[in-house]
Amino acid sequence: MNINRREFVKSLATFTAWGAFGGSRFAAASQFVLAGAPRLKFGVISDIHITHFGADEDIARKGNALTFVRTLEWFRSQDVDAVAIAGDMADRGLGENLMAVSQAWYSVFPDDKYPDGRPIEKVFVTGNHDSLGAPRGYADDAELSKQIIQADIVGWWDKAFHEPYTPIYAKKIKGYTFIGAHWDGCNVGNRCHGADFGLVKDFMEKNGRGIDPVLPFFYVQHAHPKDTCYGSWAWGRDNGAVTKTLSAYPNAIAFSGHSHYSLTDERSIWQGAFTSVGTSSLSYSCAPFESRPPSGYENAGANGKDSKTINANKLMADINGNDCRQGMLWSVYDGFIVVKRREFLSGLDLGPDWVMPLPAAESRPFAFADHAKKLRAPEFVAGAALEVSETKAKTRGMKGVPSVEKDAFKVVAPPVVPDEKARLFELEFMAKTADGKSAVKTVLAEGFNHSLKHPKTKSQQFCIFAKDELGAGDVAFSVTPINSLGTKGKTIETTWRA
Repeated sequence: MNINRREFVKSLATFTAWGAFGGSRFAAASQFVLAGAPRLKFGVISDIHITHFGADEDIARKGNALTFVRTLEWFRSQDVDAVAIAGDMADRGLGENLMAVSQAWYSVFPDDKYPDGRPIEKVFVTGNHDSLGAPRGYADDAELSKQIIQADIVGWWDKAFHEPYTPIYAKKIKGYTFIGAHWDGCNVGNRCHGADFGLVKDFMEKNGRGIDPVLPFFYVQHAHPKDTCYGSWAWGRDNGAVTKTLSAYPNAIAFSGHSHYSLTDERSIWQGAFTSVGTSSLSYSCAPFESRPPSGYENAGANGKDSKTINANKLMADINGNDCRQGMLWSVYDGFIVVKRREFLSGLDLGPDWVMPLPAAESRPFAFADHAKKLRAPEFVAGAALEVSETKAKTRGMKGVPSVEKDAFKVVAPPVVPDEKARLFELEFMAKTADGKSAVKTVLAEGFNHSLKHPKTKSQQFCIFAKDELGAGDVAFSVTPINSLGTKGKTIETTWRA
């Protein structure tokens, strides 16, 4: 028998560590035993960026379908009822890419079924990459035109997935509604920003009344709905039309990709008028480079005006997210939803499960302000100190801007206390000279996108300051650890005597 909401809340009372759950309704699934089976289980992934099916390749190689196959096999072991993909399946927008996705899917779920004959549903939507039609590898336009998915999306979709194609569609899975909006539900072609999924409003006006308001329903598109997950500025957001439309449905849960942001970023889940979830990527993870304008993270990319020049003059290499392939498992019970975040190269969970009470309109534990209260600030290990040394460092350089070697300081931060509820996401480094001149740089934590059990999270955190960007005299260095919701831990300091 499925546990209902009242029984769920009652079971939590036996765990004194939960404190005021009745007020906040925030929980960690690992702290109790779930009674009964979920009513629905489904996998969620995005941005798989497949070019070919390479059975004998390195699983971590870009473009092949091997990580996708591994992920589907894991979903199969979890007895999911469906798998959702929030766009960017065919990396170059070519039919041969889409057929590689199809080959991978049907190698795990032949005829859309488990080995014992049980059905499994697809909730796949296209993204901007599925609409590209990149010409690499084709000698003439005639041959290329035969491969461009968008030139015959209806035909290619039927060939790959054996189902009809419409820009927006709905499926009923075990009594729950899923809505998928393809990229061509966007009225502005292949633009990555400000995408207007204008057809969604019309679709919901026509079909929204048929959705059970008691149950959650799930909506999938590629671009992030504006002003939801990741906040007021997220790379790849739409123009706000979907946010306005879904705000009339407090039981809506929207999935979106495109940005490749990590699921370790707690801004990946947002609750306001509805719930919005960033789905990361099964190909590689990106730094949220719009943070800390105008220069962004010192070890990632800047965004906007003069970003290329800014990046060329940075003294730290761009952080590598290519070894991280992320997805989620959603388990829906009568009174709550449990969300498992997973990295599929390491096979490690990315953090505590998210637990979302239902009905969603009754409680919003993942509103950013409420969520931040449940997490702690990361803290450096007690008694640890900064290490400062003189070094030589080269700027990144770029075409037309040669790399330059500079005299510099390397500032090394001590480790933080390993704590999943106080996870280090970034560090603020400051250098202030005796004459009052100062420089502030923010560094994305090495291993920011991995499980705390992964070796990368044990890596040294550091920052480089060129001497010519500082003033004269003694230099006071300080470092502050920060979690993904902006909560700062205690700052530690040291002084370099000139």
